[in-house]
Amino acid sequence: MTTHRTGGFTLEPYPGLALTVRDVGAGRPVLVLHGGGGPATMAGVVDHFAATSRVLAPTHPGWEDTPRPEWFSDVGDLVETYLDLLDDHDLRDVLVIGSSFGGWIASEMTVRDRGHRIGGLIIMGAFGPEVEGHEVRFPTAPPGPPPGEGPGAPAPRRGPSPAALQALVAYAGPSKSDPKLLYRLARVTVPALAVWGADDTVVPPDFGRAYAAAIPGARFALIPGAGHLPTREAPETAFAAIDDFLASIGR
Repeated sequence: MTTHRTGGFTLEPYPGLALTVRDVGAGRPVLVLHGGGGPATMAGVVDHFAATSRVLAPTHPGWEDTPRPEWFSDVGDLVETYLDLLDDHDLRDVLVIGSSFGGWIASEMTVRDRGHRIGGLIIMGAFGPEVEGHEVRFPTAPPGPPPGEGPGAPAPRRGPSPAALQALVAYAGPSKSDPKLLYRLARVTVPALAVWGADDTVVPPDFGRAYAAAIPGARFALIPGAGHLPTREAPETAFAAIDDFLASIGR
């Protein structure tokens, strides 16, 4: 069952699982997958692409007070749900963009895309693979507004909420990685770009280099002055790298 509303829709891909999807713009489809900080962290990405594309931006079950059934508990569950979303809406040549945890989902989607729905992949600060000498550091500070902004400011919270962090831990597992992911990425045949903040301390740039080395023909863009969210922390440079990549592949 799908319930439509202005700016998006809610569907029930499985009994007891409600999936909320923001749906804005028109044109070539773009699927935007958020990380632990939630949909607000990708608002700038959605706005950037909505001017020329149809943007679908789901909220992962467990974020923004959405229910997550106990059985819905690993990356594969999200991957299959979002691949079904592309199939059910007959979307083709989809550009998939994922940040942080969303980048892991996006990468695995591209590996498993047997229906050839995906036409391009962009990941930013994504974890998922095992990278020797590095580990992913989930935020532990309590949620709060960014430094320098007062308590009444409508700024997005910094890092995941406690409920979102609980969902993130459930999906990612204790190791927060998949030791087989880098090997499976060799199956990716679509153009791919890894965008990383040079100062990312949550998922260090070596993860981006590992992704780019594992995906045939993938590019790596290091964004000076940015941390874990380059499109928020250095938007001009980050979006320039993204737009240059898309222009080079004819999108």
